[in-house]
Amino acid sequence: MKNLKASGIGYHLLALAVVAVWGVTFVCTKVLIGAGMHPVAIFFIRFVLAYAGIWLYIALSHQNAKLWYGWKEEGIFLFLGITGGSLYFLTENLALAYTQATNVAFLVCSAPLFTAIFTLIYKRFGKGRFADGLERIRLGWPLVGGTILALTGMALVIFDGARLQLSARGDLLAIAAALCWAAYSLFMGQMAREYGTVTATRKVFFYGLLTILPLLGGYRESFSLAILSQTPVWTNLLFLGLVASLVCFILWNLVMDKLGNVTSTNYVYLNPIFTLLTAMALLGEKMTLLAGLGCAAILAGVIWAGQRGRDARSSRA
Repeated sequence: MKNLKASGIGYHLLALAVVAVWGVTFVCTKVLIGAGMHPVAIFFIRFVLAYAGIWLYIALSHQNAKLWYGWKEEGIFLFLGITGGSLYFLTENLALAYTQATNVAFLVCSAPLFTAIFTLIYKRFGKGRFADGLERIRLGWPLVGGTILALTGMALVIFDGARLQLSARGDLLAIAAALCWAAYSLFMGQMAREYGTVTATRKVFFYGLLTILPLLGGYRESFSLAILSQTPVWTNLLFLGLVASLVCFILWNLVMDKLGNVTSTNYVYLNPIFTLLTAMALLGEKMTLLAGLGCAAILAGVIWAGQRGRDARSSRA
């Protein structure tokens, strides 16, 4: 076990497991929207469950939970709660209401590319602990070539011509979600290192809920007993809240701390594979030969993009 952790393989496996769960969430959210729930209500219930769960974990583990860390630090947590919580999930969930789940998965998976670009810029022009805490990356062929190959693979998966349905509104919202996640990735790793993954995650949940409250009005039908009592609805909500949000956010923040913001975010490229597999199992969709080739290209691209040299992964100075 020590060798596994020392080599970093354990954290790579954690990243893969989290991304697998997140790939399934696109289909889960699509099911909830189809049942009559509004995207804002889905996020609210999901994060309420996660926030309650993390406080239960804190109580059971007898941890000290400090509520206030000063205006500057709370401002950073607020930013993370918006970019990694309310605004990210609002744009992603709304995108699912306007376009296919696979389209959203493809466009949200551009987050690693935006993360790399944001990191290069912030490392170049930023100062202080956040700039120092980011991975040192080089804009070389592994990163560029791997990104292009992975994007090409996702294009083969999504745009294979079998069920091509595009919505400009949904596509733009999905791109906005990817930009939010890239911004979140710039700062979350450092905050998790300084305050611990549980505290950082708790703060993201709190500020995510706080900033979504103004948008809750007018969606009473989403909270009706008729909808919430449906088995597909409450089971998907529990999965999204307790597994995809609570457990996966804690694990992902740990992964970003150990692997770095760019290396960890590259795993997001695998989202469409798990989304497609889930859609095949639950919705009866078929995988074409072109889609299969696309999945292989995505996997190869992720591996290639991660080969940036030992100094790039280990140094954050």
